[in-house]
Amino acid sequence: MPKPSTDSIHGHDYYDVETGAFRVPLYLSTIFEHPDRRTGEARKSDRGFEQKYSREENRTVRGFERVIAKLEKSQEALAFSSGMGGIAAVYLTALSSGDTVVITKESYGTTQDLALNLSKLGIKTVLAGPDTEDFIQRIKPGVVLVLVETITNPLVRVVDIPAITKRCKEVGARLVVDNTFATPLLYRPLEHGAWLSVHSVTKYIGGHNDIVGGAIAVNDPLDLTELWEFRRRLGSIMGPFEAFLALRGVATLKVRFDLQCKNALALAKYLHDHPKVEAVYYPGLKDNPYHKMADKLFLEKGLYGGVLSFKVKGGKQKAIEVLKRIRLVKPSPSLGGTESLLNYPLTSASKTISPAVRKELGIGENLLRLALGLEDIEDLQADLEQALR
Repeated sequence: MPKPSTDSIHGHDYYDVETGAFRVPLYLSTIFEHPDRRTGEARKSDRGFEQKYSREENRTVRGFERVIAKLEKSQEALAFSSGMGGIAAVYLTALSSGDTVVITKESYGTTQDLALNLSKLGIKTVLAGPDTEDFIQRIKPGVVLVLVETITNPLVRVVDIPAITKRCKEVGARLVVDNTFATPLLYRPLEHGAWLSVHSVTKYIGGHNDIVGGAIAVNDPLDLTELWEFRRRLGSIMGPFEAFLALRGVATLKVRFDLQCKNALALAKYLHDHPKVEAVYYPGLKDNPYHKMADKLFLEKGLYGGVLSFKVKGGKQKAIEVLKRIRLVKPSPSLGGTESLLNYPLTSASKTISPAVRKELGIGENLLRLALGLEDIEDLQADLEQALR
């Protein structure tokens, strides 16, 4: 069986017999011949879905979906116009009026925000955790859907997904894992019993800070059909140009992610001992409370992700000063691209989380999140040093 670095390049399985081309081309066509004039029947994609319009199926998008499925070791995958487009399809597929969904308190704010807004449809959202034990206690009989992140945002906790999966099976709940921060290189949730694995393709998989997209890995054909139907109804399929760029990006996922993880560990150690830093949050540090769980779960030993967070001594004012002073690292949201980005969680991913929950989680006014890119580690350290000084 090919390794992930090979599947990320060749997993699309595209080959044009007439030309000998083995790179997936960009199919910008909106419409397709329907019915097929050769057979007189409806034209269908390779997986049996009707194809007459690119809102339903597109060959460039299919090539990218095949790569995601192989990386996640899943039967199938669906690509979306954004990660939240995928999350919306999941909610609409899995939830009905009267259902309850449990989401970890420390997760992407818009994931929570959308679920909480479903209260107008009679759906109850419970925020739990963030630690595994607390989270499991809230997964009670009657819970229909559970959503966690492999590595949480922004304090990069690592949850015990196998234990959560076990609890979900006991109560009959479906588990969705947002695997964006870990990527399929570090963890594959479906192999441990999760229902779906969700990605923001915008991050590591796209890898160049130039596309927005999402992806869902799925095993059950009936679940695939339901998710596909909601994608069609919502009009949230990934565009062919974005899929073309995503195919280019995912081909270098392994080499990029390895370096980003190594840069993150090096800078976590540097910041850990810095006199201007109050605390560092990164599971690669041996004194981090999630270090052992990361070693237990992650497939690539010695790699712990490309994101770390740290608190600056001096409160909000000092944290904002650091954001203003950095030069090479850019003050910006997102992660996983070639550029290193420094982010203030209170004005981005954690903005929609209530102040009480932020306080409980430890998301303070002096917290900064650093997503490592591919720059030279000495240059990155020098930039942080001058900004902190």
